[in-house]
Amino acid sequence: MQAPTTHLALPFFDDVHRDLAQRLVAWAPEQHVDEHDDRAACVEWVRRLGADGWLRYCVPAEHGGALDRLDSRALVILRETLAFHSPLADFSFAMQGLGSGAITLAGTPPQQSTYLTAVASGSMIAAFALSEADAGSDAGAMTTSAVRDGNAWLLNGEKTWISNGGLAHFYCVFAKTDAQAGTRGITAFIVDADSAGLDASEHLQVMSPHPLAVLKFNNCRVPQSEQLGALHGGFKLAMQTLDIFRASVAGAALGMARRALEEAVAHAKQRKMFGQTLADFQLTQARLGEMAALIDAAALLTYRAAWLRDDGERRSSGKVRVTAEAAMAKMTATENAQRVIDMALQMHGGMGVKVGTKIEALYRDIRSLRIYEGATEVQQLIIGKAVLQG
Repeated sequence: MQAPTTHLALPFFDDVHRDLAQRLVAWAPEQHVDEHDDRAACVEWVRRLGADGWLRYCVPAEHGGALDRLDSRALVILRETLAFHSPLADFSFAMQGLGSGAITLAGTPPQQSTYLTAVASGSMIAAFALSEADAGSDAGAMTTSAVRDGNAWLLNGEKTWISNGGLAHFYCVFAKTDAQAGTRGITAFIVDADSAGLDASEHLQVMSPHPLAVLKFNNCRVPQSEQLGALHGGFKLAMQTLDIFRASVAGAALGMARRALEEAVAHAKQRKMFGQTLADFQLTQARLGEMAALIDAAALLTYRAAWLRDDGERRSSGKVRVTAEAAMAKMTATENAQRVIDMALQMHGGMGVKVGTKIEALYRDIRSLRIYEGATEVQQLIIGKAVLQG
C-alpha cells in the first residue's frame, strides 16, 4: 500500500518537496523492519534513514543536510509518509530532528560540527529532554538544576518521558539556572550519554511501541562549552524548536489518518454483507466521506503552518514564530486523526480490535500524539491567547 500524493499539487509545495515525496513514497514500502523490540527497531530505522539520506532533512546543508535550512514542509512530508507505513519509523526520524533542533538554532560552530553531521548520517541518535514528572505543560515548574562549578556545570534532578532515553548518544537538556525565575531561569545544555552522573536505565512502557526513559542527573558534570544558547535563554529556545516540529507532529497524524482511511476503503470494498459489499451501503459511504473531509481539513492547516514558517524564514532570514498556526495544525490534525482511526476501527468490526492488525496498531499509535509536544488543551490556550491579542 502506497501513501497518497495528490495533495502535493497544492500550491503550498515547491518542486523540491514533490521530488522528495515521490522518492520517499517509492522507498518506504520496501523497508521491512521487525518492530517487536521497539528499541532495536528504532536503532535499525535510524541506520536505514541515515544510510539512504533521509536524515539529511533534519539539519541544514552546511552540516550535511539536504536543504539550506530546516524546511518545515519537508519535515511534514517525511513524517506524513513515514507514519503512513510505520509510526515507529516516523518517531525515529522525528527525534533526530527534535533532538538536534536546538543545536541547529543556537549551537556554537564546534557544537554544530560535532553533533549535526552525525545526526544527518545516523551515526548519532539524538534526544530532547524537557519534561519532568511535575513539569510537562508547565515547563517553568521544572526542578532539574544546573549550578556553576568552575569551568563546568553540575546538573541534578530528573527528566521523564524522554523519547530515545537510553538509546541516544546525546541529550539536549533544559535545566534551571535561576531557581526563582520560572521560565526565564532555564538554560539548555548538550549532555553526552556517557557523562558521569547520568543514569538512563529506567525504561518506561507505554501502550504503543515507543522507547522512553527517565533521565537521572546526580552531580552530572557538563563542560561550559556544552552550554547551548544563551544563559537563561533555554525556554525560548525550546519553544522555537517546538514551533518548527509541532507542524510535523500534525504531519505524522495525517499519515496515520490517511492509512486508516486507505485500510477502511479496502476493507469496505471486499467485505461481503447481505449480498453486497460494505461499500455499497450509504451509511458506509457517508462515514468514508466524513473521514476524508476530516483529513483534508487537517491537511490544509498543517501545510499552511509549514508554508508560513518556511516563507517567513525565507523573507526575513530570521527566526519566525508561527506559534498559533502550528498549534491549530497540531490540535486539529491529532484530534481529527483520532476520530478517523476510531471510525475505521468501527468499520472493521471485531477485526478492528484484533491484536496485530494495522487498524488496532494505529488506534494505539495515535493516542499519544494528542499529548506530546503540547497537549490539545495547551494548543487551545495558545490559540485563544493569540485570538485575544488580535
